[in-house]
Amino acid sequence: MIGAAICECILYDPQSLKDKRAIIKSILSKAKQRYNLSASEIDYQNIWQRSKFAFVSVGTSRVHIERELHHALALIDQRTDIERTVTSFEWL
Repeated sequence: MIGAAICECILYDPQSLKDKRAIIKSILSKAKQRYNLSASEIDYQNIWQRSKFAFVSVGTSRVHIERELHHALALIDQRTDIERTVTSFEWL
């Protein structure tokens, strides 16, 4: 089974693309290191106040995959400099 969480975010603090990339890199590296998933910024790379992430996990149990995806989304929700606006899940 494959599960994907795709979310759009608004970033409040960055004043440049360099600032934005520091925030994005922090979230993506923590997600990859801590959880059994792949993570990437998939859209809005050249807009410094907006981002779109994809988190993907593969496993035998939908419950386990969903837990991993929610943990990754919690990394975004815990921060004060970024807000998750739209989130969708896809299952294969």
